[in-house]
Amino acid sequence: YWSFIADELPVVARSFFPLSARREDNFVAGLSMGGYGAFKLAFRHPTRFAAAASLSGALRNFAEDAAASNDPAWVAELTRIFGNLDNFAGSDNDVYALAERLARSKGPVPKLHQCCGTEDFLYADNVRFKAHAEALGLPLTYVEGPGEHEWGYWDKMIQNVLAWLPLAAE
Repeated sequence: YWSFIADELPVVARSFFPLSARREDNFVAGLSMGGYGAFKLAFRHPTRFAAAASLSGALRNFAEDAAASNDPAWVAELTRIFGNLDNFAGSDNDVYALAERLARSKGPVPKLHQCCGTEDFLYADNVRFKAHAEALGLPLTYVEGPGEHEWGYWDKMIQNVLAWLPLAAE
C-alpha cells in the first residue's frame, strides 16, 4: 500500500483535479493507523508536505507491541504489515526513528499537529511520542482532552486541525 499512497495516488489525483504540487499547498492527516501513516508520510517526504496531522495516531513501536501481545492474530497482522518485526526499530516504518532523522536533516520540516483523547487506548502512546518530538525540537502542536477512540472525538478535533493548517490566502 505504501507506494500507492505515497507515490501513485498523488499523481492520479492531480490528473483528475487541479491540485497544486507545491509543498506549501500540501498537507496530510489521518486518524488511528492513518495518523501513524500521516506522520510516516510527512517524515519520509518532508519536501512534499508543509504540515501533517495525527488524530489519535497509532504512534508506537509495533515490534514492542507485538512482543508484549498475547494475541497471535495481532502479531500475525503486524508481521503482514511490517515484515520481520526484528527489523522494525530504526526502519522506515519506525516513526520514532523517522522523527530523529527529520530533526537531524538540513531540509524542510513539516509543521505537526497531534491530538488524542485522554480516554483513548492510544493515549499513553501519544503522550510518549509527544515527548519524543518535543525533545527533538520538532514543530509540534499537541492537543489532548476528554475523548475516546471514536468519531465524535475526531469530528471535533478535525475542526482544530483545519483551523491550524497554514492555508495560503487566495
